[in-house]
Amino acid sequence: MSFKEGIDQVEKSYQKLIEMDKIMSDAVVNGFMFTWQWWFGIALFIFPWIIWLLFRKKASTGRLLFAGFITILLSLMIDLIALSRGLWSYPMVFSPIGALLFLPYHFSLTPVALMFTLQIKPHANALIKGAIFGAIGAFIAMKIFEEIDFYDPKKWLSIYDFFIYLFLYLVANWFSNMDSFKKVQQ
Repeated sequence: MSFKEGIDQVEKSYQKLIEMDKIMSDAVVNGFMFTWQWWFGIALFIFPWIIWLLFRKKASTGRLLFAGFITILLSLMIDLIALSRGLWSYPMVFSPIGALLFLPYHFSLTPVALMFTLQIKPHANALIKGAIFGAIGAFIAMKIFEEIDFYDPKKWLSIYDFFIYLFLYLVANWFSNMDSFKKVQQ
């Protein structure tokens, strides 16, 4: 395949992505929007942040937000790779724009749950806390989302999700404990 043929093939792929996005947008607008599942997903996006704002350790806000942001980035990257490989899918879509990216799991539930976990017993063993976080995420939360058609694991095993959540926790824990946080002016 020549360079030009590669460019043409990529352009054809983009056109298929645009068609796919139109189909997903139609599903959101005509099938999902304003159903109880849609409202529940929107609530899962908004309420965790409100609860976190009220009950966070205010002195650690910056560190926790940094860890949450790292969690959002990593979970999005992992999900985009898995979705592109067909390892799992999210049948319930919440936004007609960027349907694959606006998920309450990535932008709210996972980072907020992780930030709360980081501030509970901060001196406890990170591996144990990460394992508890991973077990709750993989064996409880993801099973609930599977039951209400928010998540389709296809042939993906829950133990794999456990290790993903454990990884997310350990990375976020490492970032939240960095000692290199100084003000820019200093």
